[in-house]
Amino acid sequence: MTAAVQNDPIRHHLETVRAQLAKGELREAALTLNEAQKILPGDARVFMMAGLMAEKSGNVKGALEMLRKSVATAPGWGPGLLELALLLARQNQFAEAIEKAQEVARLEPGNLLVLAGVVDIAHRAGHTEMAVQHLRRGLELVPGDVQLRRLLARDLDTLGQHAGALDIWGGLIAQDAHDKEALAGRVRTFIAMGAATQAAADTAVLMELLPGDAVVAYYDALARGETPPHQPVELNRALFDGMAEIYDQHIVRGLGYRLPKIVADRILERYPDKHLNVLDLGCGTGLLGVCLGRLDGFLIGVEISQKMIDQAARHKVYDRFHTVDINDALAATPAAQYEVLAALDVFIYSGDLARAVQDAHRILQPAGDFWFSCEIAPEEGQDLVLQPSGRYAHKRSHVARLCREAGFEGVEIEALELRREAGVPVQGFLVRARKAA
Repeated sequence: MTAAVQNDPIRHHLETVRAQLAKGELREAALTLNEAQKILPGDARVFMMAGLMAEKSGNVKGALEMLRKSVATAPGWGPGLLELALLLARQNQFAEAIEKAQEVARLEPGNLLVLAGVVDIAHRAGHTEMAVQHLRRGLELVPGDVQLRRLLARDLDTLGQHAGALDIWGGLIAQDAHDKEALAGRVRTFIAMGAATQAAADTAVLMELLPGDAVVAYYDALARGETPPHQPVELNRALFDGMAEIYDQHIVRGLGYRLPKIVADRILERYPDKHLNVLDLGCGTGLLGVCLGRLDGFLIGVEISQKMIDQAARHKVYDRFHTVDINDALAATPAAQYEVLAALDVFIYSGDLARAVQDAHRILQPAGDFWFSCEIAPEEGQDLVLQPSGRYAHKRSHVARLCREAGFEGVEIEALELRREAGVPVQGFLVRARKAA
């Protein structure tokens, strides 16, 4: 850098800018940064702070320009390189973000702040193997660190390395028998292994530590060999809040998810003038809305995750959102309101769809369509199956029967590859249930 830390004429200015940005005082931060720039023009730290300030104000293009300028001015300076990598990751430019993250990790292998940033980038990019590599490196720097061990166990689970995850969870629980996060982590590992009943001892402890917790009660039911008809809203809200920013990149590009486009095309075949009202149940980040475009009618989104809604709202195609469980939304909706209802990749989380199908029939207008998808369960098994993935599968014949019993006149069920996971197709089916005219 241009000045030694012990004789740094702008260090106080830069610290003040950071504090002002944290408070949202952008005008004051700009004035302070201008003073620093006058003292040391061309300092890489000034460019870096200008980049952070530009992002804070919503100017992503300007932020990238300033952070690239910071890196060009001081190529071997870790903080500037890390901030650039983090911004790239926040903008879903993962290939370059990972490249920059690996570079800064090589430059500062012993810096725990750098390590945390690199692991965050790896998680955002869905590069779990990279996250594991750096978490293991972190544990070499700070052996026994509880948070690093928890993160590593979760990532090993994601990679299907359940034995390694169980070893870590077991070590954490041996260290603290009341470690709620480790106990819940080991429960989730047992469930992912298809061995939920082995989690009974852990769920019993969690039931004492967290009485009344809906997620713990759900896990306890699984450990007792039951199949709960629904997953707790709290469980799914946490899941989707955590992946909202990277959801589109992950599911569309990473998993080949095509359902919104398929269903939107079929809706628009029937309504080429776009004169209709649509209720998008479990709208997520608004993928169906993007494929439909603006309607001559209402497009309403229902979603339990506010962070997913925030992403969907950016497309500016939805007229309104409701942050509520889909069954509650359907029950509260008056009759004959919509030409189309859609619930794509929703019942894999909400489970029993008997109530939803009945309410869908009630609130559709005559000749209206209910489009929804399910993962497929074997015909010789139970109507509703909770899989080791944590998602529900439905028997095709059972779904057809529920639609007929609810009063739908026509029920079309199409076998479909819903997405790919770990390169393996996830098999399911798409339903179009039509109400009588």
